[in-house]
Amino acid sequence: QVQLVESGGGLVQAGGSLRLSCVASGRTFSSYVMGWFRQAPGKEREFVAAISWNGASTYYADSVKGRFTISRDNAKNTVHLQMNSLKPEDTAVYYCAARSTIGLSSSPKDYKYWGQGTQVTVSS
Repeated sequence: QVQLVESGGGLVQAGGSLRLSCVASGRTFSSYVMGWFRQAPGKEREFVAAISWNGASTYYADSVKGRFTISRDNAKNTVHLQMNSLKPEDTAVYYCAARSTIGLSSSPKDYKYWGQGTQVTVSS
C-alpha cells in the first residue's frame, strides 16, 4: 500500500513557475514508476509526466515538454514537478500517481495509487 500526498499548488500569473511535490509513504517507493496527471473542470484526466524508478528515464506530454521537469528523490520518498512558463491552459488539479509495473505509461489506468490532488491556477 502506498499513500501519496501532493503539495505546492497555488495561483500564479502566466509565465510564472510552480514546483509541485508528492511525498509517498511506504518502504518500496523506489520500486515504483511515478507519474503526474492533471484534470481541468469538465475534462478527462490527462497525462503530464512520468519518471522511472531510478530517475534515469522520463516521459512528457507534448503540451508540457520543454516547460515542465519531473524528478525524484528516493531517499526522501518524494517526486517533484517543476513547472515553468505556465499558461492559463495549465490550470487544473494535479495528481501524483504510482505504478508498480516496470515501464513508463501515459494511461491513468496503469497507475494503482493516487494522491488527492493539488490545485494549480494560472491567471492571464
